Amino acid sequence: MKGAAITEADILEELVAPGQPTLHPEAARFLLRLKFKKSATQRIRQLLRRNNCGTITAAERITLEKFLRVGKFLDLVQAKARLSLKDNGEAD
Repeated sequence: MKGAAITEADILEELVAPGQPTLHPEAARFLLRLKFKKSATQRIRQLLRRNNCGTITAAERITLEKFLRVGKFLDLVQAKARLSLKDNGEAD
């Protein structure tokens, strides 16, 4: 990462270390149950459609970016959870 601009995702990946199976199985199972509510998922899809069509506003783009950052964080912790369960002999 030296010389390159570091992103929030890079920092989170270092913090979470998704490739290290260090979560207790109960914590891992809890993290795997986390997901966006249906209304949030619908909003994300709507924002993605508007973005793809080029009709997204600046405020909507900021909202979409926030959802995507939170989604990336959730992906990282759930990857760690899956690996932790697998390392513990459990399937997710």
